[in-house]
Amino acid sequence: MLGLEGPYLTMPASRPDSDIEAWVSAYGPGLRRYFRRRASEADVDDLVQDVFLRLQAAKFSAPIDNVEGYLFATARNVLIDAYRQRARSNAAAREKWAAEAPTSDPLSPERIAIGQDEYRRVVEAIVNLPPRAREAFELHRFEHLTYQAIAQRMGITKESVKELMHRALVRIAEDMEVGQ
Repeated sequence: MLGLEGPYLTMPASRPDSDIEAWVSAYGPGLRRYFRRRASEADVDDLVQDVFLRLQAAKFSAPIDNVEGYLFATARNVLIDAYRQRARSNAAAREKWAAEAPTSDPLSPERIAIGQDEYRRVVEAIVNLPPRAREAFELHRFEHLTYQAIAQRMGITKESVKELMHRALVRIAEDMEVGQ
């Protein structure tokens, strides 16, 4: 047995016959509970259907002694197949995206000039910040200090550092928009 007794399945007193409808009504709710714990809600009914399709397609040469064990082993295999199919689908989508993704333009003299101009404008915007806002900004962005560490170094509160950073970022954004 797969250790699936308990809340997953309530076995009827006697094994249902080979009629699929009887198996669906007897074991369908247990399989749904099993799949709900392992797959998305949207996939549960499809997975249960796959289990019963496999059961219907199977040719039994002898009666099944442990119906519950057989069904849940089949359910496990259906779930593994679904995971594998999803992985293949995701890999194919990634490959398709990579093949169709636009390649970046090679560095042209024009792109280099635009980049240098934007860099110059950002540096100029930082330099033109008020002294305390510039100090807080530089400590945070270039020295990677936390707001608390900046507050201790500058002798101010953490809230004051937040306000200085906010002002600095707004001012830099405004300067960058004006320069466009």
